[in-house]
Amino acid sequence: MKAVFLDRGSFPEDVFIPVPEGVKETQFFHNSNNTNTLERIQSADIVMTNKAVLTRSFLEQASNLKLVQVMATGMNNVDLDACKELGIAVQNVAGYSTVSVPEHTFAMILELRRNLTRYREAIKQGRWSQSEFFCFMDYPITDLANSTLCIIGKGILGKQVEAIATAFGMQVIFAEHKHAVTIRDGYIAFDEVMEAADIISLHCPLTEQTHHMIDEDAFKLMKPSVLLINNGRGGLVDEHALVNALKQGKIAGAGFDVATTEPMPQDHVLQTITDLPNFILTPHVAWASESAISRLLQIACDNMDTFIKQQTS
Repeated sequence: MKAVFLDRGSFPEDVFIPVPEGVKETQFFHNSNNTNTLERIQSADIVMTNKAVLTRSFLEQASNLKLVQVMATGMNNVDLDACKELGIAVQNVAGYSTVSVPEHTFAMILELRRNLTRYREAIKQGRWSQSEFFCFMDYPITDLANSTLCIIGKGILGKQVEAIATAFGMQVIFAEHKHAVTIRDGYIAFDEVMEAADIISLHCPLTEQTHHMIDEDAFKLMKPSVLLINNGRGGLVDEHALVNALKQGKIAGAGFDVATTEPMPQDHVLQTITDLPNFILTPHVAWASESAISRLLQIACDNMDTFIKQQTS
């Protein structure tokens, strides 16, 4: 079989991709777009894509295509309805970043709670050498222990974040769906957790129901000392409302690894607050520890290997 990887450049060049033995021909492209994708997939049996878009039009003209292997968990870059109608199998990769994303979450929380970067920059400016005492305490340092962490999303990632938080001595609560009529066991009403939380961390999918669930009204319920962490999806938070909340001091800080538009254009609203010391923005890399990348690629290639063996048996 022939396999084509449309956006190999979305992974580090030095990372090995364990292509199955059943793949006899491969083509790896650094990136692909609407002008060259069709040409590249027309003769392929398997197409690998991380974020390169596969539209119905492209899929209908790829007569040999048997499998789309999405090199990620989210599959919104692939027309799944078209694949189903055309008999093209689609596979994704789940569970590969169950360590990386929670650790990134706490890296953000610890930075915002302990102001490590601000102290580092102050030392570079000579502040310590000028201090009258053995230390200087220009910026607040707040323990995680005994803080209340609200987690939105009780899947694998949410539970992993809960485990780490418990080890830190935090109290963990899970938010019920916004506007839910009944409250499930183990959950607390959305508005109540917005009011009670010292830190809010988002680990749920983006759906019509969760789009902008953190909006201006939600920010009004939060403590002024709260931290908001979003390593989930950009659309979960109304970004304009976030900017206003940070600029007006309605919340204490935020850490975001995602945005509504990626890659983020220079005129994106979040670019207006990147100079704020209480806002951390990383370029969608919470998932991307070295071990997580290796695990993702191995799972994806194992999936392809299983598919090929089923096709040829």
